[in-house]
Amino acid sequence: MKVQVKKDAFKIPNLFGYFRIILAVVFAIIYLNADSPTDYYLAAGIIALSGFTDFIDGQIARRFHMITDFGKILDPVADKITQGTIAFCLTTKFPWMIALVILFLIKESYLGIAGLKILKKIDSNEGAKWYGKISTVTLYVITFVLILFPEMPDLPANILIFICMAVMLNAFILYIRLYRRLLT
Repeated sequence: MKVQVKKDAFKIPNLFGYFRIILAVVFAIIYLNADSPTDYYLAAGIIALSGFTDFIDGQIARRFHMITDFGKILDPVADKITQGTIAFCLTTKFPWMIALVILFLIKESYLGIAGLKILKKIDSNEGAKWYGKISTVTLYVITFVLILFPEMPDLPANILIFICMAVMLNAFILYIRLYRRLLT
């Protein structure tokens, strides 16, 4: 098992996962030190590159049969690190993002703990559901817009943040229902 993890750790899709984690750090540095529109555009470009590499790693893994158990863990971890980093950084410009970050942390903590319990009970990973994917896409689209327009007025920014929170809360509730059913 240990040898297999070492071998799987360096498969191309997993290298993209590491790259996305590095991109999250680079994004944070650029965004938190931005002082011109060009800096914000660069930060948005980094997120776009991260999203593109996320798409590509999945395509490569499926097409070339490089799906690994290690990758099934690394990919969502890289996603959550990226999403959390973006949301946290945006709290510096948009105060209501703090509420979104709190909801994100509660949701992801619950899903992580419940997911481990389910894995232990049924020895299977349910994977992301459609409502989780919609929540993720909504988060990326809205945060991308907020990155591109850091001087957006409060009202439209807050409306976008509340939409994102509503979609995230809906996904959270649906996952709670699913996980309770699987755990009983």
